[in-house]
Amino acid sequence: MAKILVVDDEVNVRKLYSEELEREGYKAFSAATIDEAIEILEKEQPDLIVLDIKLGEESGIECLLKIVEYRKDLPVIINSAYSVYKDNFQTWAADAYIVKSMDLGPLKEKIRELLEENGSRAET
Repeated sequence: MAKILVVDDEVNVRKLYSEELEREGYKAFSAATIDEAIEILEKEQPDLIVLDIKLGEESGIECLLKIVEYRKDLPVIINSAYSVYKDNFQTWAADAYIVKSMDLGPLKEKIRELLEENGSRAET
């Protein structure tokens, strides 16, 4: 079973995404802050991360750079309500950029695609 970490400061988004991902057959973890995300990253070794850009007072871009520094091979999907960050060169370190919407289909499809590309040891 692939493990996915959802990093978002909004509790309802974390809950919704975790429930949806678990319905898809993944093991989901969630974090609201950069520190929580790094702690889970080190402890659980997720296969993929879904990351928001705005993490309260923290920056998802800062979190992305820490993730890449920690594990370059880990697929990261930026999932933000703000499409403007798509043009920020720092977000290019992510494997994909999905604009948040009520339809989680594109996010789920990108997750499947990236896990297959990376030959996840824990495919669903």
